[in-house]
Amino acid sequence: MAEKAKTVEEYLARLDPSYRAELERIRALVKELVPGLEETVSYGMPTLKHRGRALVYFTASKKHLSFYPSSWAIAELRERLSGYKTTEHAIQFTPETALATDLIEDLVRVHVREIEADRQ
Repeated sequence: MAEKAKTVEEYLARLDPSYRAELERIRALVKELVPGLEETVSYGMPTLKHRGRALVYFTASKKHLSFYPSSWAIAELRERLSGYKTTEHAIQFTPETALATDLIEDLVRVHVREIEADRQ
């Protein structure tokens, strides 16, 4: 079994180029939207933290990518996610069915608002 990535860069370097490009786009977008994020790997997934709490996770599987913006954000914006497979915490997509920039921004804004309100 391959050793788990210890950094976001290491995780991304191991991916198929099309998956890597899409996750790099999401990473850059979230970092631009919320300056000063901490990058780490948590639960084996690249994680961007805001105020010491996980803001988003993102990951690649064999057949899809996943974005984890929080169950609160998914619930609040559910009507905009009708074209995607979702779980309570994740949105699944492919490079061909990528999440729109404005949707990512809105999902992140919802979770930032909840973190800043100290919602548990």
